[in-house]
Amino acid sequence: MYLTIEQTANYLDVPQSFIQNLIRDNRIRTIHDGEQYLINKNQFDTHFDQIEKYRVMIQDYFNEPLPEDPDIKDED
Repeated sequence: MYLTIEQTANYLDVPQSFIQNLIRDNRIRTIHDGEQYLINKNQFDTHFDQIEKYRVMIQDYFNEPLPEDPDIKDED
């Protein structure tokens, strides 16, 4: 499925200027039909998969219990 720049910006929740910069820097693949740039939506699937993996990793890190401090039981 192909999206316009505006639709892609809404899909990724970023400003249109950011998408235009990515196109200008050749960081995303596009097709120019003579009037507008069309962007394949499927190229962002990996990006969202990586974000979800990172989110799970951070959540696991915060849910891990703190190790017991060895100095707590030290009674000098």
